[in-house]
Amino acid sequence: MMRVYLEFETPIAELEGKIEELRQNDEGDANSVKEEIDRLQGRVDQLLVDAYSKLNRWQKTQVARHAARPKFSDYAAHLLDDFTPLAGDRKFGEDLAILGGPAKFRGRSVVVIGHEKGANTTERVKHNFGMASPEGYRKAIRLMDLAERFSLPVITLVDTPGAYPGRGAEERGQAEAIAACTDKCLGLGSPVIASIVGEGGSGGAVALAAANAVIMFEHAVYSVISPEGCASILWKDAAGKGESKAPEAAEAMRISAADLKGLGVIDTIVPEPAGGAHRDPVHAMERLGDAIEQALDEFAGMSPDEIRKRRREKFLAIGRAGLA
Repeated sequence: MMRVYLEFETPIAELEGKIEELRQNDEGDANSVKEEIDRLQGRVDQLLVDAYSKLNRWQKTQVARHAARPKFSDYAAHLLDDFTPLAGDRKFGEDLAILGGPAKFRGRSVVVIGHEKGANTTERVKHNFGMASPEGYRKAIRLMDLAERFSLPVITLVDTPGAYPGRGAEERGQAEAIAACTDKCLGLGSPVIASIVGEGGSGGAVALAAANAVIMFEHAVYSVISPEGCASILWKDAAGKGESKAPEAAEAMRISAADLKGLGVIDTIVPEPAGGAHRDPVHAMERLGDAIEQALDEFAGMSPDEIRKRRREKFLAIGRAGLA
């Protein structure tokens, strides 16, 4: 599969292009070719470490949106056993932007819910680019009710630019559905472990992330609005008209994992492999699985009242930190 490079990865793309040319060229001494490939690969590895150790917030946004980052279906295939997707909200219909159902996670029975963006154009259209409609959030509520009924922990995987803003979604009560889903997360008697695995945008992300523990990938982003949306409001910045203010907005909004950990919005940062999760998806997913397992261990055996109390204290502490 052809690798997609981001703008700041141009030097890496050039070196990897040379490596591919050498591999395709059978002429010359095989040993010298191998030595040159190894030398160039060493430079690539170092460039990846250097570049990804100093990403600004806009570059992190680009990484979080990378088309090759693992999707919900990848996590389900790699981390879950016996995953059984359940469809429909029992009120209107099915929404493929949010998937979920019961599964086994490292021997535990759980309910897993998450946004699915899709891996190619056909899938992205099918899953509406991970932008859920009201029925998606009402399906999530139904699955959380199921989890509480059978005393199962809930794992959520958040990766969305935001809830779908279309007319039909608004007519069917988008705002109410998001609010109700957030309220369900906050009041659930089962532990909720949320993971921001890519783009955590607006209330569409918060609706699945009002959790006991919020885990976030190192190069994921999480914000009340996209940088482009913020720029359009503050500076009347329209796409394609002059220099974009989105990078400036990203810096101002403090949307990185390090920012949010400092503010108490998230609890755990999961390091990504050199070059981001899209370069080594299996390694990245294993690291996330370890963090989720550790979070589940913390709440194992707690009563529903204690779980609710801990969650309430967590979110009240965020408000107090903002007033300090």
